[in-house]
Amino acid sequence: MKHISSPHNAIVRHVEQLQRKSKSRKKEGLFIIEGQREVFLATRGNFIIEQLLICGSILLAKDLFTEDDVYKKLEIDTRPKIISVTEEVYEKMAYRSGTEGCLAFAKTKSQQLSDLRLTKNPLILVAESTEKPGNLGALLRTADAAKVDAVIIANPTADLYNPNVIRSSVGCVFTVPNAVASTAEVLAFLKQKNIPLYAATLQSSERYDKIDYTTSSAIAVGTEATGLSEEMRAAAKANIIIPMSGEIDSMNVSVSAAVLIFEAKRQRNFN
Repeated sequence: MKHISSPHNAIVRHVEQLQRKSKSRKKEGLFIIEGQREVFLATRGNFIIEQLLICGSILLAKDLFTEDDVYKKLEIDTRPKIISVTEEVYEKMAYRSGTEGCLAFAKTKSQQLSDLRLTKNPLILVAESTEKPGNLGALLRTADAAKVDAVIIANPTADLYNPNVIRSSVGCVFTVPNAVASTAEVLAFLKQKNIPLYAATLQSSERYDKIDYTTSSAIAVGTEATGLSEEMRAAAKANIIIPMSGEIDSMNVSVSAAVLIFEAKRQRNFN
């Protein structure tokens, strides 16, 4: 088993580059996963783990360990290459403190609309131009909790493999089927699949709980600053709104999405 004790090692620099730069992740088709739960969920989602960087004193509470110790601890059936690192090296690479001594190089997946496998009566969350990685991660976490058929990111400004997306989604980026496309491509896809779109917006809207979501439905949410594009609103079967009683007229986008998605799930008897 290879061991790294220098924080200046080329592999350490590679980890840092993939964490910082979306361009590097896209060019190499690689990204970094941090944390035991996240690695486990990635393998459950059939992501390919190329190699693991393990700090035994953190992950296993011991410095000397075997590969089998790691595979058992992480509960993974695949057997990627393992590299041992010191605590100093791990802390230099780790994107967040308090993670469990485990980093992984993983291969990205295709995010084409054509890759989505939908049920006969799908419920889809569409997120247009979500700006903050934390919000995108929270949307994916909400989508996993509701077990929607897919999350479609329209006109993305945040990379799904950004470390902040992975962190805030608590690994749900690996559990929810997702695709990335332009707004025009998303609308064409929904039209082709005969899936009505409901746009969360303030303009000319109906109460969200007055809409029937029991048949195929796509619910679209936009940015907190500007909302959905005119293109998205114009294509919607209905614009929907969550009535508010306070002084402000909007909520965090992931909170709004949760209200809308779980109303749809309630109407479907949470199936």
